[in-house]
Amino acid sequence: MEITIENTEGLAAAARQFVEAMGERRIFAFYGKMGAGKTTFIKAICEALGVEDVVTSPTFAIVNEYGADGAFDRVYHFDFYRIKNLREAYDIGCEEYFYSGCPCFIEWPELVEELLPENTVNVSIEVRDDESRLVKIA
Repeated sequence: MEITIENTEGLAAAARQFVEAMGERRIFAFYGKMGAGKTTFIKAICEALGVEDVVTSPTFAIVNEYGADGAFDRVYHFDFYRIKNLREAYDIGCEEYFYSGCPCFIEWPELVEELLPENTVNVSIEVRDDESRLVKIA
């Protein structure tokens, strides 16, 4: 599946489309270069899922937990950019989050790929020449 985000005005609609396509899937690994819009898109997805908390990048915390008022009571947002080794991921209990049944959105999954569940959905975000974003969900 592919979603094109032409500009920031189209972000909410793209997030709703993503949420509709989630189905029973819960673990999403977001790939993309720095500045591609991973955090921005995850924020829009969280809003579409009913998260009322302020959604920010968990760059230093590694994981943020958000309360949601929708189909899920919790949503987890990971950013493994600053992780130094897999032990740090184990230390925060990432496996408990991954198998909680709640949506998990993971930035910089390259650094922990061997810990990700088999059913992880890969999401890539590409910046096009016109600054639009192409989101590929596989």
